Amino acid sequence: MDRNIFLTTLAAAVMGILGLWLLLSLTPPVDPPGPPRLPWDVTRSPAGQTQVFGLTLGESRLADLRALLDNQGKLSLFLAADGEITLEAFFDDIILSGIRADWVASLQLPAGQRDALYQRGLRISSLGDGARKVTLASDDAASMTGTPLRGLTYLPWKRLEPRDIAGNFGQPAERFTEKSGVQHWLYAERGMDIARDPQGAVVIQYLNPADFQIARARLLEIETNSTIDQPEAPLQLR
Repeated sequence: MDRNIFLTTLAAAVMGILGLWLLLSLTPPVDPPGPPRLPWDVTRSPAGQTQVFGLTLGESRLADLRALLDNQGKLSLFLAADGEITLEAFFDDIILSGIRADWVASLQLPAGQRDALYQRGLRISSLGDGARKVTLASDDAASMTGTPLRGLTYLPWKRLEPRDIAGNFGQPAERFTEKSGVQHWLYAERGMDIARDPQGAVVIQYLNPADFQIARARLLEIETNSTIDQPEAPLQLR
């Protein structure tokens, strides 16, 4: 099972470790040229791919994300309990367009290439959910710069109230509440899931259409006793 399209697991993992939240730095870095890159400005390419922050999922590369964030990030390989291997790049404490957030990018690699990276990995550490984290060999890490982005996860440091989400992102097509109390605002037309815990910590995930539908189905399957709410208000695109 793909770790990066498993929304509920990812949301639970990150929400447990996020601490104090800040919105702005006293001296924020200079943004790249062009219009602001904001998390609610999500569109589709002519081919139907999700576009956000000036990036196109499935087309933009790790090098493009590094250039946008002016940060090399940290690459890690993950082996899930079911044997699925995924490659992620983590970017810590980034300020873009005045908003402070952590970022996680999942990279699009063939299964055979992921297996080879795992076999050449330098160190393996166990995670609490039964998964394993693998440190890439230095040559392998250096060769990933041209790898396409499969999905993006955006973790703003500021807590958000439901009115903040609705005001900036519009009303979702669906709202889904896990048994844990985490609520998902699902925007299928934009390939976006906003997961919010009862304390206001937020995780935003961006996926291309096929991955979004798989993730949604898995989320519903896991949380069989949870509820889906379909708001009467239409989806608002900004």
